[in-house]
Amino acid sequence: MTPASASKSGVNKIEVPVLARVEGEGELHIKVKAGKILDLKLRIPEPPRLFEGFLRGRHFMEVPDITARICGICPIAYQMSSTHALERALGLQIHPSIRALRRLFYCGEWIESHALHIYFLHLPDFLGCQDAFEVAGKDPEAVKMALRLKKLGNELVRTLGGREIHPVSACVGGFYRVPAKDQLEALLPELRWALEASLKTVSITASLEFPDFEQDYEFVALSHPDEYALNEGRIVSNRGLDIDAAEFEEHSVEQHVKHSNALHSVMRERGSYHVGPLARFNLNYAQLTPGARRAAEEAGLKPPVLNPFRSIIARAVELVFACEEAIRLIEAYQPPPAPRLVARPREGTGMAATEAPRGLLYHRYCVDENGLVTAARIVPPTAQNFRRMEEDLWSYVPRLLDLNNEEIAWRAEQAVRNYDPCISCATHFLKLRRH
Repeated sequence: MTPASASKSGVNKIEVPVLARVEGEGELHIKVKAGKILDLKLRIPEPPRLFEGFLRGRHFMEVPDITARICGICPIAYQMSSTHALERALGLQIHPSIRALRRLFYCGEWIESHALHIYFLHLPDFLGCQDAFEVAGKDPEAVKMALRLKKLGNELVRTLGGREIHPVSACVGGFYRVPAKDQLEALLPELRWALEASLKTVSITASLEFPDFEQDYEFVALSHPDEYALNEGRIVSNRGLDIDAAEFEEHSVEQHVKHSNALHSVMRERGSYHVGPLARFNLNYAQLTPGARRAAEEAGLKPPVLNPFRSIIARAVELVFACEEAIRLIEAYQPPPAPRLVARPREGTGMAATEAPRGLLYHRYCVDENGLVTAARIVPPTAQNFRRMEEDLWSYVPRLLDLNNEEIAWRAEQAVRNYDPCISCATHFLKLRRH
C-alpha cells in the first residue's frame, strides 16, 4: 500500500520488516484505523528446520549432539532436555556428581546467554541506542564487563563440554569426559569477579525507566522444593498447574497459525502462558540463592512482577544466582566414579523438561528395542511465548498511537525483545501431507 492510498483509506500501516536484536527472522505488521488496531501479526517467515523429523531412525546416543545444533546460544538446554528424556526412557539413574556437573553446565549457559541479552540485545532499547556499539559509546566499561561475563560463561561451557559452541561431551548417562577438580577450581577467581559484576548488572537494570504496563499472565516454569530449578522439578504455574513432565502434552497444546512458521502454544481451555526468567522469578523466588534474593530486594523486585519490561532485572538477578550456584557447585565438587553410565537399548518413552535461558524446554522421545528413535517431540520456550507476545502487543500498541510510526515500531520491537525470542529454535516442525 502506498502512503497516498493509506491516507485515503484512513488505514495506517506500521511495518517492521526485520526484527532487530533477536535470533532468527521475524516481522511485525500492524494496521491501525481511527485509533484502533485492525490487525496485528508477529510473522515468522523463517523456514522450519525439521529436527523432529530427522531424529527418527537415529540411535539415542546421537540425539544430544544433534539437538545441540538447534541453537548456538543455548545448545546445553537442548542437550540436557534430550538426555533427561532419554534416560527416563531407558531407566537410567545418574550419579549425584553427574547431576551437579549438569547443573554447573547449565549455569555456564545462563551466564553467557543472560549477559548477551541484557547488554547487547535489550539494554540498547532502554538507552535509546540502536545497538551495543552505541551503548559502548555511552558506557564503555559496562560493555567491557558484559564481554568478560560472556567469555566466562563460554569458558565454563568449554571446560565441561569440550568446546564453547555446540559442546560435545554431554551424553546419555553422563559425560564422555569429566573435568578434574583443579580444572574447575581454576575458574573460581573469575566467577567471584563475575558475581560482583552481576550485582552491578542488577543495579544498572534496576535504574532504567520502564513503561507502566502490566498484564495478567499465567506463568509456567519448573519448580523444585530444594533449589532454583534448572534440570529437574515439576512443571507448575500460578494458576494451579502442578504436573510431571510426562503430563505436559495433556495440558499444553501447539497450534498452527497462518502467519507463522513457528507453532503457538496454549494451555487447554485457558489460552496463552508465559515462560522464562519472569516466570521462574515469580514462581521460585524462595529458592533463589541468598545473594540473588538480596539483590532482587535491593532492586525493589518482589513477586509478583507483572510488567514484562522488568524482565531485564529478573535476568540480572538470575545472573547473580548462576554465579553463586556455580561457585557453590565447584567448591563442593567430587568427581564421579565414572564419567557416564553405560546406556543399554530398550523399548521405551521418556519425557523431560529443563529451563533454557528463555524458559521451559520440553522433549519427548520414543525408542525401540535397538535404541533407535521412532518419534520425537520438542517444544521450545519461544514457541510457548509467541501467543503471549502477540497478546502483549495487542494491549501495548494502543497506548502508543499518539506517537509517530517510527517510534511505535521501536517500542513494539522492544516489547518483543522482553522475551529474548529465539526464532530459529522455535521454527522446529512442519507437518507435510501428500495427496
